[in-house]
Amino acid sequence: MTQTDYTTLIDEETWAFIRKTGEAYPEDMDGMTFEDMRRCYDAMCDAFSAPYPPGVTVADKAMGGVHCRVYEAGPSDVTVMYYHGGGWILGGLESHDHICAEICGSTDYRVVSVDYRLAPEHRHPAAFDDCLAATQATFARHGGRLVLCGDSAGANLGAAVAHRLRGTPVMPSGQVLIYGSFSTKIGSEGSYATHAEAPMLKRSELLVYRVFRYAEGYDPADDPTAAPLADTDFSGLPPTFLIAAECDPLADDSAIYAARISEAGGRAHSEVAPGLVHGFLRARHMSHRAAEAFARITDAIAALGRGEFPWPETR
Repeated sequence: MTQTDYTTLIDEETWAFIRKTGEAYPEDMDGMTFEDMRRCYDAMCDAFSAPYPPGVTVADKAMGGVHCRVYEAGPSDVTVMYYHGGGWILGGLESHDHICAEICGSTDYRVVSVDYRLAPEHRHPAAFDDCLAATQATFARHGGRLVLCGDSAGANLGAAVAHRLRGTPVMPSGQVLIYGSFSTKIGSEGSYATHAEAPMLKRSELLVYRVFRYAEGYDPADDPTAAPLADTDFSGLPPTFLIAAECDPLADDSAIYAARISEAGGRAHSEVAPGLVHGFLRARHMSHRAAEAFARITDAIAALGRGEFPWPETR
C-alpha cells in the first residue's frame, strides 16, 4: 500500500491534538476489557470538553424507549438528531455531550443525542434499530423539520436511517454526515490504501470494528441498514452535506456516497477538510483547521434546518 508522509501534511496544532488524544490511553492495552476501553474513550473525549454555550439547557429523556439527551436553546421547530461515533462499540451521551451542546448553541435548534446500544453485546442491527426508533419518536413528539447528523459510525447510522425513512411522514429535511463509513467492505484502494496508517484511525482498526459489530459470518453487502452504499436506490434521499478528513482511510466514502445521491437526481455536497484527521470534532478548540471545519458543519445544519441547500454540485 502507498503510504503518506504526514509530517508536513498535518500541522502542529493537529499534532498537538493527536498527542493529547494518546495521553488518555495506557501504553500497554493488552488485556483491556470493553469496559476499560469505554472508560478510556470517554475520559479522552472529556479531556476536550468545553463549557456549554450560554442559554443551552439539557435533559435526559426516553425517545421510543431509547435513552437520549435533549439540548435546547429556546423554542424551535427544527430538531437535530445526533448519532455519536465510536466504531459502534464506544461512546455515548457523555462522549459527545459538549459537541451536541455547541451544535445547539450555534444553531438554536433542538438537538437530540441518541444513546444507542453498542456492540459486541448488541450486534447489528441493534444500533440502527435504536436510532430509527428514537428518530421516529422524536418526530412524533416535536414535529417540524428534522436534520440527521452524525460522525464516523454515527454518520453511517444517520445515513441508514435516512434510507429507511424515505417515503414516510418522518422524511428528514437534510443530513450532515461527518467523516462517515458507508461502504460494504474495507477496501485496499484509494484512501483505504493511501491513509491506511493515518494517525487517529488505521485501516486495520476498521477491520476490527467490523468483527465486533456483526455476528459471525454476517455480510453487509446487501444490507443498507449496515452499509448505506449497499443500497441499489439512492433516489428520494434528503439534501446531504458530507465532510471528510483528508488524513483518514474513510476519506473517499463521503465523496462516493454523495456521488450516488447526485447521480440519482438528489442534492449532495461533499468536501474534504485539509490536513485533518479522523475525530477532528474534538480538536475544534485547539486547531484552526478543525474550528473552520466545525463552523462548516454547524452552518450546514443551520442551512438544512431552514430548508436551504447553498452548495454547488458535488465535486
